[in-house]
Amino acid sequence: MPLSKDHHFGLLLSWKIRQGIKHQIETERICRYIIFFFDQDLQHHFREEESLLFAFFPEEEAIQQAVKEHGEIRRMVNDFRIQHTDKEALETFADLLERHIRFEERTLFNRLQDLLTPEHISKLQSAELFVRKDIDAEWNDHFWLT
Repeated sequence: MPLSKDHHFGLLLSWKIRQGIKHQIETERICRYIIFFFDQDLQHHFREEESLLFAFFPEEEAIQQAVKEHGEIRRMVNDFRIQHTDKEALETFADLLERHIRFEERTLFNRLQDLLTPEHISKLQSAELFVRKDIDAEWNDHFWLT
């Protein structure tokens, strides 16, 4: 499922943040990349999950948890827009994003496999998904490679 494949790039974002912290990169540079990644990629991924997949079973506890975590991640990114932050907040963000992705992969998606009917799957397969592009090709500050 393409939504599951997208998770690799979210995990990579967490790794890049941690690499930046490890190499003592200015937090402002890391924040700028998080905002860029969110705007170019992650917000689209969240929107697709919520509107295409989660909409089938909004009462499911695991879906409610995932939506709540999407909100927490969005709030943190919006905070980074207002004021760049310290390394502790960046670590918190990286941890939250990684935990969220692991939860979706290990718990939520397994639960959904039990719940999805052939009709649901057909609707998902016919949905037009966001076309992923290599956003790092558009970003010049590869601070994680230092």
